[in-house]
Amino acid sequence: MSENAKPTASGEPNGLVKLLVDLGPLIAFFAAYAKAGIYWATGVLMVATVIALIVSRTMLGKFSPTPVITAVLVVVFGGLTFWLEDPRFIMMKPTIINLFFATALIVGLYMGRPLLKMIMGEAVQLTDEGWKKLTLRWIFFFFVLAIANEVVWRNFSEATWVSFKAWGILPLTLVFAFAQIGLIRRYAVDQPAA
Repeated sequence: MSENAKPTASGEPNGLVKLLVDLGPLIAFFAAYAKAGIYWATGVLMVATVIALIVSRTMLGKFSPTPVITAVLVVVFGGLTFWLEDPRFIMMKPTIINLFFATALIVGLYMGRPLLKMIMGEAVQLTDEGWKKLTLRWIFFFFVLAIANEVVWRNFSEATWVSFKAWGILPLTLVFAFAQIGLIRRYAVDQPAA
């Protein structure tokens, strides 16, 4: 935990705030889409993402790299959506984000510095082989999500894409993450007794 993070009474960063920072913009996007369509939803997503970053910095004391990258892409692709009056730009954003994360993980492996280890290293202790296998699985998963997003937004209606984004991408990610528990246990580094 960074020195600036504001802990709760238990000494841990406020989990509810982190959850709202992570999921708040998506919830706002879906609510706005249901009421007013893709352009309003895109604008709401852009604003909510920037607000989430400010809340993250103010309440948690730090910016996490993933939300910052996501925010930049949301603002860029959302801006293109408005400027060119074409919702395809916001619809391709998940593809770009997933390809970016897959590429970053590949570069990290190639350079001998697994990025997952840098991100999760405080919470999870794995052998080098475990980090490599976990990273390869996430690379594959990010590529699958990018391809799935491309297939959905290019071949189905806008409403179907929004449903896929809401009820496909996030649940698939959660299921995939939970499916990695076996690998994490198998390659866990034994902690010395305190």
